[in-house]
Amino acid sequence: MKSVEVKGNLRETVGKTTSKSLRKQDQIPCVLYGNGKNVHFHTHKNSFKEIVYTPNAYLVNIDVDGKTYQAVLRDIQFHPVTDEIIHADFFQVDEKVPVWIKMPVILEGSAIGVLNGGRLVQKMRKVKVSGLASVLPDEIKVDISDLAIGQSIKVAGLKIDGLEFLEPENAVLVIVKTARAVVVEEEEGEEGEEGEEGEEGAEGEEGVEGAKGEAAASGKSGDAAPAEKAAK
Repeated sequence: MKSVEVKGNLRETVGKTTSKSLRKQDQIPCVLYGNGKNVHFHTHKNSFKEIVYTPNAYLVNIDVDGKTYQAVLRDIQFHPVTDEIIHADFFQVDEKVPVWIKMPVILEGSAIGVLNGGRLVQKMRKVKVSGLASVLPDEIKVDISDLAIGQSIKVAGLKIDGLEFLEPENAVLVIVKTARAVVVEEEEGEEGEEGEEGEEGAEGEEGVEGAKGEAAASGKSGDAAPAEKAAK
């Protein structure tokens, strides 16, 4: 699994006042736990660019005053107004103990259903997994080539050696739905055909009625002509 480096310094004191002062200097207060003793430190906000603002998952090698710890990001807090990072929690990794982490789901291939006019919907961008740090992959790859319209891939269908998936087995990762546009076009096409037939029928009736009217008019004028001759 890929890793990133983070350098930090121990926090001499903890508390709201100290944390507020650190943030004014673009330093983010952090805590590292998971090995019996918590390590309170701070690091520059730019250290989170590769950890937070990315779809990837990483192991984090944290250097605190020369001592290195391997960890994973466990929780992060954002300011409710500015959306800036205000605090982060890291969990120390033990090479002999499984650790859980959320990993990105990468779709591979072109679904048959999409080629037939369906719409691909990815329900889950990340999945929670557990495993030893040494066997954690960079991402979870899912082949969608055989997905037809109406079919889906669920968590239960994922099998990777050394990994345990912690999401519900019936949770849907990706599904191919019927495209609404295709259905609408088909319905409009059927209505159009019915409309054309109706119009043709109406025109035919009008033509018959028109012909009868003209014939009737002709008959009346024909009867009047002999009467005028007899009068003369």
